[in-house]
Parts: sequence; C-alpha cells; structure tokens
Amino acid sequence: MSYRLLSFKSGNEARAGLLIGEQVYDAARVTGKAAWSSVLGALHDWPKAQREFAAFAKRISSGRSKAKGMPLARVKLLAPVLYPGNIYCAGANYTDHMAEMARAQGKEPGPTMKDLGEKPWHFVKTSRSSVVGPGAKVKLPAYSQKVDWEVELAAVIGRTVKDVSVDKALACVAGYTIANDLSARDAMKRDKNPPSSPFHYDWVSQKCFEGSCPLGPWIVPAGDIGDPHRLGIRLWVNGELMQDSHTSKLIFDTAEQIAMLSSRVSLHPGDLVLTGTPAGVGMGRGRFLKPGDTVKLWIESIGELAHSIA
Repeated sequence: MSYRLLSFKSGNEARAGLLIGEQVYDAARVTGKAAWSSVLGALHDWPKAQREFAAFAKRISSGRSKAKGMPLARVKLLAPVLYPGNIYCAGANYTDHMAEMARAQGKEPGPTMKDLGEKPWHFVKTSRSSVVGPGAKVKLPAYSQKVDWEVELAAVIGRTVKDVSVDKALACVAGYTIANDLSARDAMKRDKNPPSSPFHYDWVSQKCFEGSCPLGPWIVPAGDIGDPHRLGIRLWVNGELMQDSHTSKLIFDTAEQIAMLSSRVSLHPGDLVLTGTPAGVGMGRGRFLKPGDTVKLWIESIGELAHSIA
C-alpha cells in the first residue's frame, strides 16, 4: 500500500499528512521529524522523506504500526503545497486545445510550436494569492465577466536542478497533483496598446487574481504514477463534462518543459510546473463561470479536486 502526501488543517495550523487507505496520519509525528510538519519541509528533504513515508505506509499495511490516524472524511484538506515557491504554467500545450482555439478564431488548425522547432513556453502564476485547496469558494474578480476553467496536471518539484537534460528531468519530480488554471479571458489584453506592443497582454490580471489556482487534493508520489503522459484528464462544471482528454496529447511533455525551464532558472523543491490544459475550455464555446457554479476536476491515478464559485 502506498501513500498520498497532503496538507490538512489541525486547529489553527496547517500540517503535512500521509493518506494511507482512508486514514490520514500526521507526517511529522509518525516519523519523528519535526521539519516534515509541512509539505514544503518534506519536499526540501525529499530523498529521505519519501523513503521514510513509504516505509511507514508499509508498516501500516502490514499491521506492524500502532499509529492512530484520522478518517479522511473528517479531515479538512488544504492545498497540498502551502505555498509553492514558483508556479510555472505551460501555455498552448495540448494538440486538441490548439485545434479548438484555432477554430474559435475561424482558422484552420496549423502546425504546433514543436513542429515549427520552437521551445516550451510558460508564464508565471502568483503563489500565496492564487493557491487555494479542495472545497474552496473562489470569488470571481470584479473586473472580469469571462473567467474560464483549465484542468492541468501539475508536477511538484522535489530536488533543486539547473540545466537538467530531458532524459533526467523527471527524476526531479516528487509527485503530481491537479490544478485549475482559472483565467480571466476578458482581462487578457490591454486594448489601448497595439498587438505589436510587448505590453499588449496583461498576464497578472488574466492569470493571478485571488484564488485563481485551486490545487489538490494531494500529491501522488512520482513512482506511483509511472508515465505522466498516459493519464486521462477531465473537468465538469455543474456535473456537465467539459474537458475529456488524455495527457498523451501534450505538445511538449513534462520532461521537455522541466528541461527548458531549468535552462533559464533553477527549479527548487516546492515549485510547480502546470503542464497545460486540453480542449473543452469555456472560451472555445463562449461559456464562462458564474457565481454558484461547482467545478470538479479528475486526473487518472491522482483523484478528484472540487471547488465552487462564490
């Protein structure tokens, strides 16, 4: 039996927890490592932490541990990483999404950036302001009437790397979780700046409003995922299936994205790489989130993340 790494609320503080079966165990208490009381603390010591977490899960499953857990149903889950160091988000990175967006603009789908010899492209999302956890009620920004949904596979970095090669890039991933890259589509452009201006696009207003990055419900260790490019990925709004795709449709895969990012900056434990969203976003159909909506996200082998719109 394996484990899931999560953050949960205990009194007035956030604690790192290990989900084993349907029981949640306080990570620091069951290992005796005070520094692992937060998920970030564990990620900064990931080679050792992952071994001890796996060993504890094995003791639980074999009945050799008398540690007491808490039923998952009674635990208040928080975003698994409180708070990520940096959040790097891939843009235009699923073949089906690119075709969808081309059709929405009355164009025929063309070659991908990878086909044209380009490199992966990312923007940055804020951390403390943006990240919220399972069950969050996200308030729509007052300046936007077109907030869109985007389910994404998020890779959680567990080792500091710089200039890592593609073939070694996945070794720096501690695990994977689910993210919703909420986007204010009508705040995307500054109309008084011409499209030729480098200041035409407003990435902060579009991507970084309060609660714009629901995250969770937990981190699945990379070893339990195997190949992150063989996962089903879906999103529902009010029970209606909107996105239904597969991570095999990524244009630049997770390893290629990490290698590219590390060629520009050092990646550190607790950083996130959101790998892109597939077809089915609201912009492609002219439909956007409104107060009272419920959103459910699912990625195969990880689980479900749900939140609502306040």
